Amino acid sequence: MDDLLIIAGRQFSSRLLVGTGKYKDFAQTQAATQASGAQIVTVALRRASLAGGKSSLQDFLDPRHYTYLPNSAGCYTAEEAVRTLRLAREAGGWTLVKLEVIGDAKTLYPDTHETLKAASILIKEGFEVMAYTNDDPVIAKKLEALGCVAVMPLAAPIGSGLGIQNPLAIRTIVENAGVPILVDAGVGTASDAAIAMELGCDGVLMNTAIAEADDPIMMAAAMKHAVIAGRFAYKAGRMPKRTNASAHNKSNFN
Repeated sequence: MDDLLIIAGRQFSSRLLVGTGKYKDFAQTQAATQASGAQIVTVALRRASLAGGKSSLQDFLDPRHYTYLPNSAGCYTAEEAVRTLRLAREAGGWTLVKLEVIGDAKTLYPDTHETLKAASILIKEGFEVMAYTNDDPVIAKKLEALGCVAVMPLAAPIGSGLGIQNPLAIRTIVENAGVPILVDAGVGTASDAAIAMELGCDGVLMNTAIAEADDPIMMAAAMKHAVIAGRFAYKAGRMPKRTNASAHNKSNFN
C-alpha cells in the first residue's frame, strides 16, 4: 500500500487497467475484471451499453467499486473525440477520460496531430486526460506539457498481441516523464505485461489479451500477477547484463 499508482490525485493499489469489450457477455466481463484485480475499467462509449435496456455494464461492474474511464475509441478526428468525451461527462459526470484518436483504419495507429489538438481542447474544459499515443518520446513530452495527467504509449498495434516492439522508446518516455506512463495496446501475454513494468512503466492497460484468451478468467489472474512481479523487479533493480560469466566470490561461502 506504500506503492500506489496516483493519477490526477486519485490513488489505486492496482497498476493493471482493463477494458470491458470483446467478452462473450457481461458475466464474463465481470468475472475477468474481478480476477484481474483492476480498479480502473475503460469503456468505449461508442460501443458499450452503460445503462438502459435489460442489462448494462453498470449492473455487473458497480461504479461505486470501479473507476470508469470513458474513452473515445473509434474516433478519427479531434472533433469526434471531443464530442464523445463531452457526452461522457454529461451522461455520467466523468472527467477522467482516455483520449484516443485513430489515424489509420488498418493499423489503428494514433493520429498524434489530432490527439494533441483534442487534448488541448479537453484540458481547457476541465477534463483530466489520459492520452493514448504512439511510442514517440517527443509526442509523449508534448502531451505532458499540454497538461495530460497520464500518457499511454502503445506497445504494438491495438489487438495485435505482439508485445513491446520498441523497449528503448518506452524506457526513454518513462525516464523523461513527470506524469504516469502506462503501456496501452499490443500486450499479448503475461510476460509482455511484466516487461512493460520492468521498463519502469507505472501501469499497463489491456483488453484483447484477456478477452480473447482461451480462458479469459485465468489470463486475467495471470496478468494481475505479471504486473505485480514486473513492478517488484523494477523496484528491486535488476543485476547488470554482462558479456562474460561471473563466478561466485569464494568469500560468499565462508
